[in-house]
Amino acid sequence: MTKRGIQKPGPYRSSFSCRVLRILRADTDSTQFGLAAAAGIPSKVLSDYENGRKELSEERLATLLTALGYSSADIFTDTRDFLARVDAAREEPVARPAVEPRREEAGPLNGFVSEKTGELLRVLLGTVLSWDRAVRERDDAQGLWERLRKQKAAEIRALLDQRQDLRTWALCELLCHRSVEAARDRAERAVELAELALWIAERISGEETWCRRVQGFAWAHLGNARRVHGDLSGADQAFRKARKLWKRGSDPLNLLARTRILDLEATFRREQGRFRDALMLLDRALAVEGVGEDLRKHLLISKATVLEALGNFGRAIDALSEAALLVAKTGEARLLFTLRFNMAVNYGLLGHYAAVEAMLPKIRRLAAARGDELDLLRVRWLEGRTAAVHGRRREAVEALSRVREGFAAREIAYDAALASLELAVLYLEDRRTADVRLLARQMVWIFRAQGIHREALAALKLFCEAAEKSSLTLDLARRLVRYLHRAQSDPRLRFEDV
Repeated sequence: MTKRGIQKPGPYRSSFSCRVLRILRADTDSTQFGLAAAAGIPSKVLSDYENGRKELSEERLATLLTALGYSSADIFTDTRDFLARVDAAREEPVARPAVEPRREEAGPLNGFVSEKTGELLRVLLGTVLSWDRAVRERDDAQGLWERLRKQKAAEIRALLDQRQDLRTWALCELLCHRSVEAARDRAERAVELAELALWIAERISGEETWCRRVQGFAWAHLGNARRVHGDLSGADQAFRKARKLWKRGSDPLNLLARTRILDLEATFRREQGRFRDALMLLDRALAVEGVGEDLRKHLLISKATVLEALGNFGRAIDALSEAALLVAKTGEARLLFTLRFNMAVNYGLLGHYAAVEAMLPKIRRLAAARGDELDLLRVRWLEGRTAAVHGRRREAVEALSRVREGFAAREIAYDAALASLELAVLYLEDRRTADVRLLARQMVWIFRAQGIHREALAALKLFCEAAEKSSLTLDLARRLVRYLHRAQSDPRLRFEDV
């Protein structure tokens, strides 16, 4: 048995202390930044307290409560006994779905606490009980899905149609997560799971506003599944429904991640070429309080991709730098290499090749430590570009030739095409038109490969035809290189628009 109080919290007690702090701060309309400044601690530490990532001692909680204008003595006097009542109340069976806490659930508190903190603690008790229900329902949903996941969707629906008690928000949420996982390589399965999640969302019980929020969550995931399946019109319709339902709903416990919905729609808008809309959605997701570091780095990487597509290379570097700081903490070598490499590419697009050359040794060490041949090939590519800018033509031609051959051997068509055009620019500068013609003939396989969109193929066809006729100019070749760089993140971009 541990001493009753907050100083040595277990998993449940620590979670409760964090929720006490969050609710009290929200009740005073204080921001995390403002409270952290008043208490003399970094806002990152306060965020860790509120999200249960760092243990919250009684002394530190007292300091924070005082900064909020509460009497810590009153709070602690009532809270110690309140926790005992919570433990007792938690043993009572609760069958009602997790929705907004009701006043009558605070029965153990009536006539017990002081008038000053009584109402607050009643709300906290309702919150704790509802949160416990949410945890149990998520566990139940996981167990149910382990039994059902090998069955066909129609069979699962038939079972759930007969069992209302199994149609829960938690099962809907789980199916949404599984849909995202399936979207990586099984588009049809992603749609099937998202449709099943929506079917459940439209049949759960509970407060109407809560049900709307669950439905909005499911519609967003169906939009994502339709996106990967190629149904862009259906995806657009799904995201519109998701926004409407989410706005009309409520989620008192913040069980469903708003950041996930914003991130999914941002990905869709990016694929549509609506980069400013995507950027707005990502900024809104990053502004949500309590975003964990794993999700934050993912959002920052997505933001950098959008900024690069918009030609805002400086801000893209800023986003990548912030993400790299988070990745460095976790030691994810592959991701850290990718971030550093993309930062160097953006510096190159800004024309800051001195910065690129300064970064190259560290980037090469990251690639060499992993021993990944493709990573090393991409480093060689960056070295070749840098050598070309600094007038080291022989080194540049040798590097880009090997890079082109390496991508071709691996059938990485888009990168092979881009490296070929960069090499063609060097040949044209040296008036080696015969080599340019040979280069174009060696690119024939690219037109049969996967991974190059229609507009990019049209631009490559223009290059090959001009090279064959010996009419390819240096200006046209350079414009084609710039186009292929931009078209990587904007498949709808036409060469004529560059």
